[in-house]
Amino acid sequence: MTARVPATTCAAAALSLLLTSCGIIPGPGGDGGGPDPSPSPGGAAPAHRELPLTRQGRMSVDGGGDPLLEVTFRRLQDDGEYLMLEVDHDLLEPPRTGGTVTDRTAPVRLLDPVSGEVLRAIEDPASGVSLGTYFTEGSDITPLHPGVPLTFRRYFPSPAHGAERLTFTGAGLGHVPGLPVERVDAFTPAPEPDVHDYFNEYAERTADELPEELHYPEQVPEPGLDVSAFRQGLEGFVDTPESSTARSGDTETISLSADPMFEGRTAEPTREGLRTLRRAALTLREGPREVAVVGHTDDSGAPSGDDDLSLRRAEAVRDALAGELGEGFALTAEGRGSREPVAEQGGADDEQARGRNRRVDLVRTVPDPDAAAPAGGLDSAARHTAGPAVFSGDPEPVGTLAHGDAELHVYPLVRDGAYLFQTLGFANSTLADLEPGTGAGEGGPGLPDRVGGGSLAGLRLRGPDGPDRYAVRLLTGQGREDFTDAVPVLSPGDEYPALAVFPAPGEDVSSMTLHAGVFGEIPDVPIR
Repeated sequence: MTARVPATTCAAAALSLLLTSCGIIPGPGGDGGGPDPSPSPGGAAPAHRELPLTRQGRMSVDGGGDPLLEVTFRRLQDDGEYLMLEVDHDLLEPPRTGGTVTDRTAPVRLLDPVSGEVLRAIEDPASGVSLGTYFTEGSDITPLHPGVPLTFRRYFPSPAHGAERLTFTGAGLGHVPGLPVERVDAFTPAPEPDVHDYFNEYAERTADELPEELHYPEQVPEPGLDVSAFRQGLEGFVDTPESSTARSGDTETISLSADPMFEGRTAEPTREGLRTLRRAALTLREGPREVAVVGHTDDSGAPSGDDDLSLRRAEAVRDALAGELGEGFALTAEGRGSREPVAEQGGADDEQARGRNRRVDLVRTVPDPDAAAPAGGLDSAARHTAGPAVFSGDPEPVGTLAHGDAELHVYPLVRDGAYLFQTLGFANSTLADLEPGTGAGEGGPGLPDRVGGGSLAGLRLRGPDGPDRYAVRLLTGQGREDFTDAVPVLSPGDEYPALAVFPAPGEDVSSMTLHAGVFGEIPDVPIR
């Protein structure tokens, strides 16, 4: 009989399997499996595919020996209020020893890659457990068995912008784009549950005692739930010496560097500053007509003097923009002195940080992605949006970087909507566990706080179009979180995929240079 770990061990662990369920994994036994490469036939232009679609990844297990898991996406249905995702889990091989699922696997998310909306699985307000498939009500713990596919369902908010295709990320599967959304009046009914006919308090079962499929009970969300907490957004950051642009959910902030725009502590635009303002006006012309102009200083002066200087600079920028834009725009001016720094002052990079904080922000609603991109505008503020990416098989790495005993396998960039998705494979060449890190979270001199922190935050791309494009962060009701997958503890032998997401460059850009912290950089990473 196959050995199994006790349920109490799994319950005590931090649990995060695909769709936030947990697997209790038996010891050795079962068959292996191989990936589905899903190539484009005959080299033809890629076309979107319909469900079911299959992707493989490694389930993270304590003690190492992470087993290969095949996930088949069966249904993605939208009834106008909720989104139902149904997948099959098929454990293709057991770990080398019995174990429990750990929290090293990245969290599950569905994304609208065009709007940047992020959807999380809806949780039961009482228990905090994700709604959908369960084994024991009120618990995420779920028994798994090699060779017996298990069908799981999870529920998400309906996409606010009516997306036709969504992107799945997390759970060790990396980037899974192009999942078609089916609009329905009612979700397809789930089969009658039978799992408790075979599993009772995690009783032992061998493979020949189990059916070809097991069906679980599920908890469906009641109509009218407040799901606002399960909607999030992506914050992108694009940087040039002239300006930087952050898009946080529905808000866009274009920061104009004050040092080249004004001489010393004056509010009179320089000749270079006027050229920048003309470019800023071109950027603003095709977007929303309401723009807040907000001046900021560092803390080198008296607070009252900083407030006055920041206001006068905001008014000077507002007046110059009004002259360029003409009628039809509502421009307001405000000075906030040194109260809202974007970079921490007083450190080794104090000079650069203070330069970041001396700025004038142009704040507006994010322009419609279908709006015409103005020629000659600010490079940092150009928004480049393509259609959703096509589902495809796993690509081969295009290069490898090394730091100490850890390797970083770099995969092609994938253009998906308004973003580039980058898979990075971490590998361990020793016989002991490693915690590699990238050092990328340290950023660069004076790097704004919004791109610092986290294991991979601070990763950046630079292409022939000039701007630096930093890994996005997740904008929540409580602030910013890392969207980028965490770098796991590396067990010997396996590759651990992590996912970074960047604002996309123009469609004429076909490759980028990846700056990967302590691992160094790799040029000409192709975009597909």
